[in-house]
Amino acid sequence: MAKEIFPRSPFMPVQSGRASEDIALNLEAAILDGRLKPGGRLPSERDMQVQFGTGRGVVREAIKILKQKGLLEVRKGVKGGAYVRQLEMANVSESLALFLKQHPVEPEKLIEFRESMDRTITVLAISRGTRDEKEALLAAVLRFEALMRKPDPDLTAASELDRELNLMLARMARSPLFEWVMHALQMGFSSHDYALYENPAYREQAAANWRDTARAIAEQEPMRALSCIGQHYGMLRTCVAEQNKPVPAVPFPSGTDAGNSP
Repeated sequence: MAKEIFPRSPFMPVQSGRASEDIALNLEAAILDGRLKPGGRLPSERDMQVQFGTGRGVVREAIKILKQKGLLEVRKGVKGGAYVRQLEMANVSESLALFLKQHPVEPEKLIEFRESMDRTITVLAISRGTRDEKEALLAAVLRFEALMRKPDPDLTAASELDRELNLMLARMARSPLFEWVMHALQMGFSSHDYALYENPAYREQAAANWRDTARAIAEQEPMRALSCIGQHYGMLRTCVAEQNKPVPAVPFPSGTDAGNSP
């Protein structure tokens, strides 16, 4: 006789025509409410067939759905089967990053969101970050500034370092939600900061602003740090506006003008 998966909390019955979706929802609910623990193995396909009163193909389709969601992993071998995955920050951030890439956000809305988030993260980082973390952030920012001062800086390396600086700051806030969102933004499209770094007119100013922000954080001065953040996003808005400004059309010479050309 097949053993019930959850004798105290039986699954909802599945409906014909959408059985695999119903099984997947039942299993997902069990994972999210803790009845199925990370690292735990699901019952065999045969046991689930009996539990749900359906065929093996339907059970396999349900497992496939949950595997695509990142909730299950299928292992082979003697101890093979479907196991509950431990969701990591990278998994969540990657999904959010993909979503953001598929749903473009206009620059001003993204800048507005990043500015408000950075303000909150910075205040939390000042109050919760350790002295070593703040000194490490400042040291990394000084390396970034030195890179930006070069006549022909490596913008790929600069972009990677800027991404790591933002993640360092988010980790100092001791808030997993802010860290997840920041990680997703950095994986997805950052906040158009690349416009500042690609433009020689703004490059050194942006790097100096990062330096001033990190120093204010290290010196426990939230108001000065928030002022630096305001300056950064003001500069970014100006840079993006200039970048998106339409190029004036060049009048095409008329036949008469062309004929009078030397």
